Amino acid sequence: MANRNFRDLLESQWSKGNFVCVGLDTEFDSIPERVRYASPQNAMCTFNREIVDATKDLVCAYKPNTAFYEAHGSEGISILRETIEYIHQVAPDVPVILDAKRADIGNTNKGYARFAFDLLGADAITVHPYLGAEAMKPFLDRKEKGVIVLCRTSNPGAGEFQDLRIDGEPLCRVYRVVAHNVATKWNANGNCAVVVGATYPEELGEVRAIVGDMPILIPGIGAQGGDVEKTVRAGQDSRGQGMIINSSRGIIFASKLGDFDEAARRETIKLRDSINQYRK
Repeated sequence: MANRNFRDLLESQWSKGNFVCVGLDTEFDSIPERVRYASPQNAMCTFNREIVDATKDLVCAYKPNTAFYEAHGSEGISILRETIEYIHQVAPDVPVILDAKRADIGNTNKGYARFAFDLLGADAITVHPYLGAEAMKPFLDRKEKGVIVLCRTSNPGAGEFQDLRIDGEPLCRVYRVVAHNVATKWNANGNCAVVVGATYPEELGEVRAIVGDMPILIPGIGAQGGDVEKTVRAGQDSRGQGMIINSSRGIIFASKLGDFDEAARRETIKLRDSINQYRK
């Protein structure tokens, strides 16, 4: 575990043409009947293992969202920890992004960092930028871990604050300033990335121009309606790489039947091939 480096793991997967990130948003009520039995822990762990087994050679990362696990209390945390341990066991070259969207003052962030990285074993975490670099130091100082900063998110109401104009600021918009600061002030250890939704390809292209070859986590493909071609053309870096293109429901719940693992693999292959079709 100590030798895992998030950026190195990503680069290894990109070199294989793997740019799909599977979001393990495992909602218990949506799990197919074949594995939805007994306790949520048994069902969710079995479901996650089968998804991982079916896709592990095709992906650049897995991204469990903590909300779907925290909803089950201490049992959910056990599910999350067991899922990450299983990924490390069967897919040791695939990084795990904890989609937790944490942010607080520095001392509190020390606890969040220990939970994500030391207890759960995640390789990266999503964070909010609102408290500034000083507060995020407990995450940024973990040189081997990824710190993925929300920049221009995929939800319809994202622009309420992220699009606000800043008087006297050459970059004009909040999300552009976030991208600039992360790239030029936060990334001393080369472990930062940003989040930009596939549902906003124009803004994605703007952010790519600002952050250079920094990784971009791109949610919004699949159920949220992001377009693959527009996403790749706007989101790829100077090498035709740099993208962590996430699909959650569109892959893990591609089938409600007993063949959900086979369906997940088919959808992952389809998305992987589509991404590579439009790369430089």
